[in-house]
Amino acid sequence: MPAQQPAVSVIMPVLNEERHLRDSVRHILGQEYAGEMEVVIALGPSKDRTDEIAAELVREDPRVVTVPNPSGRTPAALNAAIKASRHPIVVRVDGHGMLSPNYIATAVRLLEETGAQNVGGIMHAEGENAWEDAVAAAMTSRIGVGNAAFHTGGKAGPADTVYLGVFRREALERAGGYNEEFIRAQDWELNFRIREAGGLIWFSPELKVQYRPRPSVRALAKQYKDYGRWRHVVARYHSGSINLRYLASPTALCAIAAGVVVGAAVTPWGFVVPAGYLAAITVGSVPAGKGLSLKARAQIPVAMATMHMSWGFGFLTSPRSLAAKVIASRRPAVSRDFADGV
Repeated sequence: MPAQQPAVSVIMPVLNEERHLRDSVRHILGQEYAGEMEVVIALGPSKDRTDEIAAELVREDPRVVTVPNPSGRTPAALNAAIKASRHPIVVRVDGHGMLSPNYIATAVRLLEETGAQNVGGIMHAEGENAWEDAVAAAMTSRIGVGNAAFHTGGKAGPADTVYLGVFRREALERAGGYNEEFIRAQDWELNFRIREAGGLIWFSPELKVQYRPRPSVRALAKQYKDYGRWRHVVARYHSGSINLRYLASPTALCAIAAGVVVGAAVTPWGFVVPAGYLAAITVGSVPAGKGLSLKARAQIPVAMATMHMSWGFGFLTSPRSLAAKVIASRRPAVSRDFADGV
């Protein structure tokens, strides 16, 4: 490794992260990286001890600073942190993400080697109890999330999007930062604009971030409903950005609903469709649950069904009025001078 690496700014949007914030920041500050580093935490209106923990981190290490994010929205937090940061490489990390020890050094090397504007890797889900282990297994299984490389792994190469991301600052400036209208799917939408401008997004399995899954069925359902809802907004905002993978869950939901109606009102043969789906996720959960406890393995089909049905429901019920509102606001999320302090 060279004696000195480019200075990096790590930006963190944080809301109600008392469980994981300290550990997440510890994984950042403990990076095997020779360059200068700062950590900018954008604090939303948390209802737990997140602000108190963040204040402790600031007192303990001068590299950590905080900025307010009154709206609590993730893209607004990211833009606020970018504006407050100073360095040419910008690393996005969530408050429940744990970087592998050489994550930043590897990402900076890949930026140089590939000429990419943004590089990212695998969202390595790991649980802390049986339910979270089940969700983690579902989120890293092809039957759970399809062929998304940042979930399931794969070969290094150009990608539509990556998990979190390590950016060249100039790419963020040219794009105008994150679009603050996108409450969810803001990463995919930003990467789409970078690609439309001719920039390269690069996936590498060398990069791994440990991710903590949602702690309950209800929280997981809300997460995936929002994913589906906002992915449909992206599709309406950026014509031609949809692909067949994103239609799988809505199609499955419609087929299952139709099968139940036909089975109840016309012929029992209609129940073949939902039964076939349940059989598929049950069989698919077997390899996904290898090495887990019996309790965790038993919950993998529940996690898969929750993810699929919630995503599909969110996609199908995403109102056109929401997309129309976002489309009407077409404008840079932050001004061209958001890097005043650089």
